[in-house]
Amino acid sequence: MKIYDYEGKANIVGKRIYELRKQQKLSQEDLAAKMQLNNIEISQKVISRIEKQERFVTDYELLVFSQVLGVSIYDLLTP
Repeated sequence: MKIYDYEGKANIVGKRIYELRKQQKLSQEDLAAKMQLNNIEISQKVISRIEKQERFVTDYELLVFSQVLGVSIYDLLTP
């Protein structure tokens, strides 16, 4: 079930998360592990769906993504 849809996408941060993850030479598994260390239950498959913009990202997940990737939330929200 999709909660929200924006121009056919479930989120606007997926592409930016992908770019930052690649820049930092992190695998999807590595990113999922870092998120889990911050109490976010997320798997490699979920990271993949987020990056493909197929899964909604909650506000608390967005906050932890920004912390783990070392950027501001604004940086995740802008292309």
